[in-house]
Amino acid sequence: MDETTIISPENFGAAFLSGSYSALYHQFSADFKKVVSLQQFIELGTEFNAGVKEYILEMATNTMGDIKQYIWLDETREKVISVSFGGNHTIYGIHLAPFITNPEGDRTYTKNEYMMPVKGEWYVFWGGTNQFINYHYVYEGQRYAYDLIVLKDGQSYSDSPNENENYYAFNKEILAPADGVVVKVMDGIEDNVPGEMNPDIPEGNCIIIEHPNNEYSMMAHLKNHSLLVQEGERVKKGQVIGCCGNSGNSSEAHLHFQVMNSADYRMGQSIRIRFENGKEPIQGDFIN
Repeated sequence: MDETTIISPENFGAAFLSGSYSALYHQFSADFKKVVSLQQFIELGTEFNAGVKEYILEMATNTMGDIKQYIWLDETREKVISVSFGGNHTIYGIHLAPFITNPEGDRTYTKNEYMMPVKGEWYVFWGGTNQFINYHYVYEGQRYAYDLIVLKDGQSYSDSPNENENYYAFNKEILAPADGVVVKVMDGIEDNVPGEMNPDIPEGNCIIIEHPNNEYSMMAHLKNHSLLVQEGERVKKGQVIGCCGNSGNSSEAHLHFQVMNSADYRMGQSIRIRFENGKEPIQGDFIN
């Protein structure tokens, strides 16, 4: 296979395993080539392919813009390749890694049913049961969390990206995902300048609600001084409790939503969410 051969995303696994490194490298974006040389790619590929008999396409998800992510697993489901393809089959990124799994957690859902704590159309930026569509997955306390943003024409903001007010998600109303009692309210944390983060208070302004069956929902990164509930207050599903912001360990306006078995996310375990509509959105899905 020579460098003029265009390899489609669907054929990537076979081409990579067969050693068609030069042809694949020819499809790398210019920026990617600045980071990884052909020789480095050959060495990485040769080492990673050792012992592999086949790569199987596990899923393909849409990310922002025209980029689509393809996830390939080897036949033993121990190795994973994530490849980001754009227009004209340009490859913008490749990630080779061990495939992290948590079968017991993946099979265990919340006992309660929840709604997404938003209204209108939102986009799942991170969400799902592997580390490539949900970066939270490798952390036990956040494993089944969602990060939600609002997209219009493939962008999360209009005009300048340097102002929170230009992000479509900023100041959108956030709702209680189910009936419960508010057990934690954190407010008074300034919203970040987009692109900057506050790792000292990762959750930022947040609300944690206790639900039956020892389940707790957390809505994090809320807008400063937008919270409408107090600790000890009983809330109803769908009740407006605050607004989306950009506080805490957040680089742009978005909502972090998860359910866990403790009021302290640092001490508890994230639980896979059972949604009332029977759906389970993953990265690239729109919800409303």
